[in-house]
Amino acid sequence: MAGLMQLCFLGVGNAAAHELGNAAAVLEDAEGRPLLLIDCGPTVLAAYQACYGALPAAIFITHTHLDHVGGLEGLFYRLACEQTGLPPVRLYLPAAIIPRLQQQLAEEPYKLAEGGMNFWDRFQVIPVGEQFWHAGLSFDVFAVNHHAYRAAYGLALPGHFVYTGDTRPIPEALAQFAAGGELVFHDCALHSNPSHTGAADLVDNYPPGLRERLVLYHYESQSAANTLRAMGYRVAEPGSRFELMPGGACSGQFLRAV
Repeated sequence: MAGLMQLCFLGVGNAAAHELGNAAAVLEDAEGRPLLLIDCGPTVLAAYQACYGALPAAIFITHTHLDHVGGLEGLFYRLACEQTGLPPVRLYLPAAIIPRLQQQLAEEPYKLAEGGMNFWDRFQVIPVGEQFWHAGLSFDVFAVNHHAYRAAYGLALPGHFVYTGDTRPIPEALAQFAAGGELVFHDCALHSNPSHTGAADLVDNYPPGLRERLVLYHYESQSAANTLRAMGYRVAEPGSRFELMPGGACSGQFLRAV
């Protein structure tokens, strides 16, 4: 079916799964043009440019772990030194993570050897709470369960998709934000740990109808992906695109690889 928004995965791996790329996805419009990049780890910028032939114009950050924000520094240098005529990149940041990101990326006053430029000069920082507008769309932002209170956030476009970011199971959040039949892109490795979901957690925390709507990413290896798929789950691969059916009319489907 033509004319639907899509979610394209640039990478799907956890922090140690280098061959799978850092977990990141791009919301595309009906013509395949990028609307919003979700997360920007060290491998993401090159993957984005290979896919779209340009730098991202808008990014949402789920949390401050380096496999999700480590590419922002490289993006700053590209904007500050090479493509200086581009406007600042719109950077949507859950308000609670901004102090940490400031410490990680922006405290150094000499990001450029000659000084004269702040890190944030090349970004349009937009602090967000429970909702924000982008490209005429209203997105929901919600806290997830990842190693600390209010340390990480998920993103939802009502009637289209939910993207959990890094998290343990979040049944209460999905009961609210995936109540309309949305496709749910969920952190899941084969084995769980205190900060991430494992395959057994899905059965323990989610009903069958919800599990049918899951697409798993942020896993530890290609072997783990194969095992998750053998369990009956849909699994995102680098370069895979998924149609986002409006109004929860369908759970979505894999389209193609980039």
